[in-house]
Amino acid sequence: MAERSEAENGNGAKRSVVTIHDVARHAGVSSMTVSRVINGAKYVSKEMQRKVTASIEALNYSPNLTARSLKSDVRLGALYSNPSSSNLGAFLMGAFRQSGASGCQFLIEPGVTEEEALEGLERLIEAGIGGVILPPPLCDSARMLEKVSAAGVLPLSFATAIPRDGVAAIVVDDYKGAFDMTRHLIAAGHRAIGFIQGDPKHSPSQRREQGYRAALAGAGIRIEPEWIAPGLFTYKSGLDAARQLLGISPRPTAIFASNDDMAAAVSAVAQGIGLSVPRDISIAGFDDAPVASTVWPELTTIRQPIAEMAATAVAMLADQVRNARSGGTPKAPHVREMLTLVERNSTGPAPGAGE
Repeated sequence: MAERSEAENGNGAKRSVVTIHDVARHAGVSSMTVSRVINGAKYVSKEMQRKVTASIEALNYSPNLTARSLKSDVRLGALYSNPSSSNLGAFLMGAFRQSGASGCQFLIEPGVTEEEALEGLERLIEAGIGGVILPPPLCDSARMLEKVSAAGVLPLSFATAIPRDGVAAIVVDDYKGAFDMTRHLIAAGHRAIGFIQGDPKHSPSQRREQGYRAALAGAGIRIEPEWIAPGLFTYKSGLDAARQLLGISPRPTAIFASNDDMAAAVSAVAQGIGLSVPRDISIAGFDDAPVASTVWPELTTIRQPIAEMAATAVAMLADQVRNARSGGTPKAPHVREMLTLVERNSTGPAPGAGE
């Protein structure tokens, strides 16, 4: 007899709730196989379909309570690895708004580590999702994409710098965004420009650093090794990087951080040691996250329209799932979003420029 979890019925009594894992044990297959059968994957053998279907009927299985309450025909999921990111709110706002417009249900699961993300994926699969949105670094994980594919779920890589054939993606030109920001600082007279890297597991991190390096090289400026500090896209890592860069003698006249959370941390450290922003040091970020316009002075940054990107991702994925279920061949488009430089008060002329 398969083990079952307990839940209360309407009279307060306990009753058994059969899960997808119970069905898998009963049928002698993996949970992924059960999910593929439930989601109608075409490449499951007829014999396997019969075994899973028989176990579903024998155990009287139906999707979990949350999934059963959903009236929409499409359920989408999303995993996120940085719950402290100031971009998360904008992402969720765009995703939930579009899920309503697209007539689908949108579920989310956290996963700071890849192992936690895989556990979150299992929960989403059990809830009956047909597609899942994967932000960096999950969108660049071959292991994660293999698990998603094995479950018969359609993936969408969100804000990846390395789109893959056969996987739908929302793509931004991180290289050009960083190149343009660095050129902006050079045009203001800065020659010693510090840079804070992003999380090395994220593909956008690499492209942003490449853009920074290319802009300086194009202007004939030699990059000093001490100008580059490691970061992880978190505010805390920005504090550590800021202390490192601001401790250099002579220190950079401008610091370009790979995202706004880290740029905000630089501003806090700089002002904490008595520096005036931007008179003594210019600070720039990337993303135009909410924090960019809530710190003082407001951050010059590269605007990445996260809410609009999330809405596009949900609309694309919902269409893919419906097309696949109707017998069509799901297309995997790569949609490129435009980035724009937003100049605010955290950047200005280099000290001594124009004198």
